[in-house]
Amino acid sequence: MTPTTGMLAGAVLFVVLFVYILWPEKMILAQREKTRLDFLEEWKEQLYANLRDLHFEYLAGKYPREDYEEQRTLLENEAAAVLAEMEMLERLEQATS
Repeated sequence: MTPTTGMLAGAVLFVVLFVYILWPEKMILAQREKTRLDFLEEWKEQLYANLRDLHFEYLAGKYPREDYEEQRTLLENEAAAVLAEMEMLERLEQATS
């Protein structure tokens, strides 16, 4: 294989992968809309990730104890509010089913 053939094959592969990755979904109408519960689930996962990161950074010595406890309390309160809303929405969903 000559260098030009290799470059041409690489360029073709790049274009094919680029189109494949960025091509819009064929069944746009079949995609379901996100509900409030879906958004809350994503938010909950992000808050849990933030709590894990905060704890790791505290253990690494990046936060003084007072700041760590304050930030942890804020994140835990926000997570509790998200969980409460999720629970309420799930109960409403079950009641209407």
